[in-house]
Amino acid sequence: MAVQVTTKTSYGQRLGNSFKGIGSGFLLLIIGTVLLWWNEGRAVKTAKMLNRAEKVAVEMPDVRTVDPQFDGKLVHASGMTATNDVLIDNIFGIKENAVKLERKVEYYQVRETSTSTTKDKIGGGQETVTTYDYKEGWSSTRINSSEFKDEAYRGVNFVLCDAGSDRWTAENVTFGAYRLPKELISSISGDRPVDLNISEDILKRLNRAAVTAKRDTSKAVQAVAGELKYIHINENVLYIGADNMNPQVGDVRITFTKVLPAEVSVLAKVSGDTFQRHTDKNGKNLETLSMGVKSMDEMFSSERSSNKMWTWILRILGFFLIAGGLKGIFEILVTILKVIPFIANIVNLAMNVVLNVVAFAWTFIVIALAWVYYRPVLGILLLAIGVGALVFFAGKGKDQGPQVPRTPDTTTPSAE
Repeated sequence: MAVQVTTKTSYGQRLGNSFKGIGSGFLLLIIGTVLLWWNEGRAVKTAKMLNRAEKVAVEMPDVRTVDPQFDGKLVHASGMTATNDVLIDNIFGIKENAVKLERKVEYYQVRETSTSTTKDKIGGGQETVTTYDYKEGWSSTRINSSEFKDEAYRGVNFVLCDAGSDRWTAENVTFGAYRLPKELISSISGDRPVDLNISEDILKRLNRAAVTAKRDTSKAVQAVAGELKYIHINENVLYIGADNMNPQVGDVRITFTKVLPAEVSVLAKVSGDTFQRHTDKNGKNLETLSMGVKSMDEMFSSERSSNKMWTWILRILGFFLIAGGLKGIFEILVTILKVIPFIANIVNLAMNVVLNVVAFAWTFIVIALAWVYYRPVLGILLLAIGVGALVFFAGKGKDQGPQVPRTPDTTTPSAE
């Protein structure tokens, strides 16, 4: 059942909020501009670092023995990882000889969602109608239902088992005769299901806790703890609830996965019997691990692709920050006109178009100036091309502008 809440905002309140938005707008504008400038520098420095690193990197053909000749050098190597560490989940008594062990917990909860529609009023006021809906589903976190708008749903959420998600990582992982640092260990991936072998005592304890939690929320519950009524195990999933095929609020689904040692490829600097970051003269670092056997060319290509991807992601983010900042600064103009909503809506539409164009131009100029700073030759060349193209098309526009038709001279020349 949906619940609707109506709120009204006066013209004065809207003006006050718009004045506050000016400060936030300038802040977003500054953040977006700084982000764009920093991002171009980051991209250029990373690209230069990768180019220089590729020239000095050497192949390490065999990692089975520590070879002093590679000490202090940036190397590429492939080999099998291994570990003797046993990772333990003390709550459920699970032990695994693995690189990683993860417990992912999900709770079946009621979630409150809202949608709002806003209507401007003559005189500058505003009316907002918010509709709150309620749906059941799995959530990675417990949802507090004590403040739900609909009183019928307040306090409905609870859980049969209050164990949170967790992850354990081995501290000692070898790569042939070498030890991997924790930064490279964290890059090892490849989730596999854990064979659950949970003791009967732990299962009974979990069941008793579930029975108690259920009884506290429903007087109709009748269960014997020893029957394990609320415990279901399917492969690597432990389900706590009455019926794992028909989830109810409070049920808990726990999935256990592990990452086993695997063949990997490493691009890093050798330091004794381990690895560390290779640091370029511009301060950028290189230390990476890829799953499987990857050639040096493939790993450098992957790093360059990653650099380009992040460059464009941050450029787009910078544009949206600048566009949002400009809108926050000039939103006051639209708010002032809200006394006549029809006119304000027309001005708002036109202003959004103009501000998006300005934001794009701003983004382009910041990137271009950053290129002039970080890549002088290429940056100046691109600016010259851009200005030349602008002048060319402006000139073409004048040449092809509308011509005023000449009125033919129909006068008869006088005879002398």
